Amino acid sequence: MLKVLVVGYGSIGKRHVNNILSNTNSEIIICTKRRDLGHLKKHGIKIYNSLEESLEDKPDIGFITNETSLHIPTALKLANAGLDLFIEKPLSNSMTSVKQLEKIVRKKRLVTMIGCNFRFHPCIKKLKQLVCDNRIGEVISVQAENGSYLPDYHPWEDYKTRFTGSSMGGGVSVSEIHDLDYLYWIFGDIKEVLSITGKFSHLKTRTSDLSSSIIKFRNDIVGQLYLDWFQRPAFRRCKIKGTKGILYWDSDSNEVKIFNSKRSKWKSVLKVKTNYLDYYQKNPMYVDEIKHFLNCVKNRKDTISDLSDGVRTLQISLSMEKSSKLKRVVKP
Repeated sequence: MLKVLVVGYGSIGKRHVNNILSNTNSEIIICTKRRDLGHLKKHGIKIYNSLEESLEDKPDIGFITNETSLHIPTALKLANAGLDLFIEKPLSNSMTSVKQLEKIVRKKRLVTMIGCNFRFHPCIKKLKQLVCDNRIGEVISVQAENGSYLPDYHPWEDYKTRFTGSSMGGGVSVSEIHDLDYLYWIFGDIKEVLSITGKFSHLKTRTSDLSSSIIKFRNDIVGQLYLDWFQRPAFRRCKIKGTKGILYWDSDSNEVKIFNSKRSKWKSVLKVKTNYLDYYQKNPMYVDEIKHFLNCVKNRKDTISDLSDGVRTLQISLSMEKSSKLKRVVKP
């Protein structure tokens, strides 16, 4: 039986704990400052207030689900103890000590995964498959959008005091890294970014709430990525244009469509009933990513989104902020 240490018990930590309990035969240890979790002990869960105490219990795997700015310091301690690592997205809000973590992971041959669950979204997976199958010919450009309203994320909390809206979270371009991650996953590495990123809305946050970027991939595909934290209702979309047609998906329809330029006709290739913007309905993505991670740990294989992917997408997202400040193109 695997011993799983979960560091941090906020919304995402709670989700992962519930999914581990429901879908695996694992012993769970939680490290948190919270004092109201006595009810979890009936499930055999051990609760500690410090990492040192938690590590004395000899866990095998660490799930890092605390504040973004604490991801790397926590990961360093767990990696030094020899734990395989699941790090919730984003990897961090800066590049501080990232190289040190990479060095330890390589030396100890640890299995790592960044929690980018949209790689398990059926529509995003379908877009990748269709691009790889050359269904719209050579891809020329892609436009992606993700707009949401920050206070809606956790209505039971004051968004002004949550780390997502503070400097500890990194702002919209870092916290909303899912869309950059799936673009990186589908189209490969990025060589240039030009961005306007900053605080534009009435929201009382200390970081950026809008990011509008032009990105150029190494294969010369041109992308546009728009993110904001003040849009209601929440909405995501992706439109991919190629020499033979267009691929389109959005979160309202949850349908992947393909336009054949020769026939001048749209065709639905996947229709998903689940609302992947709903807190509960999107849970299968999180279950699938945990099952994938644990299978890779068991077989000592690389995951679909390992530490190197998390490092690269973090570098790119930070470059968007840098580009905005410098008012010029930046090479990540």
